[in-house]
Amino acid sequence: MVRPGPAETDKTLLIVDDDRPLRTRLVRAMEQHGFLVRDAEGVVEAMTMIADRPPAYALVDLRLEDGNGMSVVEALAEARPDARIVMLTGYGNIANAVTAIKAGAVDYLPKPADADQIVRALLNSAEEALPPPPEDPMSADRVRWEHIQRVYEQCGRNVSETARRLKMHRRTLQRILNKHAPRP
Repeated sequence: MVRPGPAETDKTLLIVDDDRPLRTRLVRAMEQHGFLVRDAEGVVEAMTMIADRPPAYALVDLRLEDGNGMSVVEALAEARPDARIVMLTGYGNIANAVTAIKAGAVDYLPKPADADQIVRALLNSAEEALPPPPEDPMSADRVRWEHIQRVYEQCGRNVSETARRLKMHRRTLQRILNKHAPRP
């Protein structure tokens, strides 16, 4: 299902990040791209702004000092279904990206992301062609590792249950889980 985007004339943007210097730089950069920006340091402040006047666009950090950015994404998606929300985080993995998209985000960017990447993510409509392939995509080993980690988390970090669901031997899974993540 394709979600309609906000009206072309509504360029309101909410930036939610607890890193003040980064937030300040993002505010200035987005204003230079024509957005009307409001910023919030945490979940509580963002929720107040959403209740007052839901923005057309949002850039939300995943981990905030007073909570999880996912709750901001959910609240904005409910208050304004046409809002285009981009999740920004330094703790990126496939499981978080999937959760963010299901909660209402349209994209998920790892930090550091530059202003041009953010603007493209905010403004690209679902009807447009796929973005170009990444310069340095994840290796197949990394994708496999991410998938195993996701299933492991979904099984409540239970090795036996995870091994059963992945149809692999428990000891093999334990060896994989004890290794560091492969290079991207």
